[in-house]
Amino acid sequence: MSVRYLQEGELIRAKLNKLLGAGISTWLMSLAVSVYLLCAFNTRFFTTVFQLRGDEGAGGLMFMVSVVLFLLVIFNLFLSLFAFKYLFKPTLMFILVTASLAAYFMNAYGVMIDKTMIQNMMETDYRESMELMDPWLFVYVIALGVVPAALVAWTPIHYKRLPGELLNKLLAALLAVVVIGAIAAAFYQSYASLFRNNRYIRDLIVPVNYIYSTSSYIRKLTPKTEVAFTTLGEDAARIELRKVSSDSRRKVVTVLVVGETARSRNFSLNGYGRETNPNLSKEKVVSFDNFHSCGTATAVSVPCMFSRAGRSDFDGGMERYTENLLDVFKHAGVEVLWRDNNSGCKGVCDRVEFENLNSEQLAGVCRLDECYDMVLLDRLRQKIEAAKGDMLIVLHQKGSHGPAYYLRAPKSFQQYQPTCHYVQLQKCSQEEITNAYDNTILYTDYFLSQVIGLLKSVDGAADASMVYVSDHGESLGENNIYLHGLPYMIAPDEQTHVPFMVWMSERFEQRFNISSECLQAEASQNFTQDNLFDSMLGLMGVRTQVYEPKQDLFRPCTGTGLEVASPSGGPREEPGAMAASPG
Repeated sequence: MSVRYLQEGELIRAKLNKLLGAGISTWLMSLAVSVYLLCAFNTRFFTTVFQLRGDEGAGGLMFMVSVVLFLLVIFNLFLSLFAFKYLFKPTLMFILVTASLAAYFMNAYGVMIDKTMIQNMMETDYRESMELMDPWLFVYVIALGVVPAALVAWTPIHYKRLPGELLNKLLAALLAVVVIGAIAAAFYQSYASLFRNNRYIRDLIVPVNYIYSTSSYIRKLTPKTEVAFTTLGEDAARIELRKVSSDSRRKVVTVLVVGETARSRNFSLNGYGRETNPNLSKEKVVSFDNFHSCGTATAVSVPCMFSRAGRSDFDGGMERYTENLLDVFKHAGVEVLWRDNNSGCKGVCDRVEFENLNSEQLAGVCRLDECYDMVLLDRLRQKIEAAKGDMLIVLHQKGSHGPAYYLRAPKSFQQYQPTCHYVQLQKCSQEEITNAYDNTILYTDYFLSQVIGLLKSVDGAADASMVYVSDHGESLGENNIYLHGLPYMIAPDEQTHVPFMVWMSERFEQRFNISSECLQAEASQNFTQDNLFDSMLGLMGVRTQVYEPKQDLFRPCTGTGLEVASPSGGPREEPGAMAASPG
């Protein structure tokens, strides 16, 4: 069979050679590929530009024609730069295949390709990647990417001598200058207004978007100069809000659950019509219903929420050279453990104990190469009991990660039916997608209630609390947008509005003099993941020069009269500088 296909391929190649003689010029090939890229992969860009402009008639038509010509000369100039023998064809083939991949995901899920999306792609694991391997993806890529790439491979191209090829590039550059100059003279104000007010539309231009974003991602990983590592909060110390004798001091344990892809609007605790939180509604949980994320993708939100910088100043590239919230807790003598059932901690846990549990073989919880989130509680009680001092435990969920929502919860939690069983979500109705997603929230509700139950079971040895926050939200087809990862400035509320919850044992509340009733009254205020850094320090009584009281959402509900506890557990007098800053 393979021999037959090879023979047919050679026959096609021979016919092309006979038809084209010595071959087509590099200039004509780059122009043909440029036209194909515009027509096959940029319909969403042109549709968006047309909608943003909103004008019809001759003026609108002329503007759209100018946009086509603008991109055509830019594409042609870019491709002509690679027009050298042994380089030209591989470059064109690579761009055709990768452009088809980018266009598929953009069209299938309504996403945009920017540097955040590239980072998310680079830092995901193979399990998440495999969920996106839909048969239609292969059909799309083969039809629109591989077949055109094969035609390029088989088409004979006539290469001129070096001076001739350089002349072609010069002519392409001159043509681009002339066309762009004419367009600028006629439509400068329109272009300036369009791209200045809608910067995101460049993330719709294939292949410009993924080529530019990939280069930006690589530049971020390779700083131009040597960067010194910055420590943070080395002066951190523990604080007690009431006297606790050194011989009877109980451990403090806080579990921070980092959720995945959970959006606030689907939590019944926050007003959702469906009862998706039947277990948490029975617990003394404070749910903050106006909480927003730092980003729209895990690769950004997770390191950002643990960063001192905050969303406006966050730089993922530089953050790798700076300590974060977990390091501050270590400086304060708190034992830190990160347990992961996701794709890793994105560098946040590099200097603390880390356990990867998503490949465990736990009966009833794990299957094949994935585990449900209950694996995060396996042997956790023993670890808490064995700890010599205070602990901060981070549990990183698989949560509601899509598009295969139906895989995130066991069958016993598939309450809402019918559900979507496709990764190509457009095949499903809005109801089926929402049902599958809400079942994941039901399971998260159960999981969080089990975390609380575990912490109650160690009440005799530790004063405990739990904080839950999702990394980002999710679009479920609203306005034909699916999943997450849109640029923050245009991301819908579904992708940035996330749940944030707090549970504290009675002993914990008394120890740190935090009023849950007061927190409930504060729960409707505007907060973001920027508040997490200082709030976690405030919750566990850690004070340091990098702590900002105004960012601590617990502070308005916390008593005064602080004293600092040494890392070894015994209380000591609070330094005067800290005494002026009540918790």
